[in-house]
Amino acid sequence: MKAGKDKVVSLHYTLTVEGEKVETSHDRDEQLWVLLGRGQLIPGLETALEGHEAGESLAVDVAAADAYGERQEGQIQRMSKKYFPQANRLKPGMVTVLQRKEGGQRAVTVHKVGMSAIDVDLNHPMAGKNLHFDVAIGEVREATEEELKHGHAHPPGSAKH
Repeated sequence: MKAGKDKVVSLHYTLTVEGEKVETSHDRDEQLWVLLGRGQLIPGLETALEGHEAGESLAVDVAAADAYGERQEGQIQRMSKKYFPQANRLKPGMVTVLQRKEGGQRAVTVHKVGMSAIDVDLNHPMAGKNLHFDVAIGEVREATEEELKHGHAHPPGSAKH
């Protein structure tokens, strides 16, 4: 079966940026499970997976525009420290996660720490960067009705909801 829209794919990956390994699923010894076509992966990686089958390995180069986008100037925002539970530990250059009012999370980079506020760069930490993925596809299968309804994959042994 080939990977494509509404298929569940499990994979191991290693992400490299400018020759430096940034993240790998191998460290967690756990595959990433995704429901394709639902925006769970950056567009360039999702497109590269389409048409591939279980057992295949591929090297994927994703341009910044097809990953987290280009960096945009003017994205520094001052926020009260009350929004950062770990505010006392933050330093410029560190990446932290903000809870969004509308739900979900957003990764931001600390730009400056003041007495009562923190300036953060709202660009994604990987914005403007070309990414390289080494991917090994473990499984490709049809999504269940429940997965399609929920909009995400349910890995084996995961709690259904």
